[in-house]
Amino acid sequence: MSIELIAVITGVIITWLIFTWFIKVFQASLKTALTIGLILLCLQMFFGIRYQQVWQEFSRFVQELLIFLQELLIKLINN
Repeated sequence: MSIELIAVITGVIITWLIFTWFIKVFQASLKTALTIGLILLCLQMFFGIRYQQVWQEFSRFVQELLIFLQELLIKLINN
């Protein structure tokens, strides 16, 4: 076999692997987005909790987590 044919076959295989990986990532992302949307819809319908309230709580949680991790890192560095 010639080098060109091996290069083409290798290119096709790599392209196929990347394409199938992309499809799997896209499907997982879509499922996650739909699940989050369904949860937010249920929260709003059954409990009257709007997505802005959920986002505020999530943001506050992330800020507190970052502060905790910074303090932990400082304690680890000082010891």
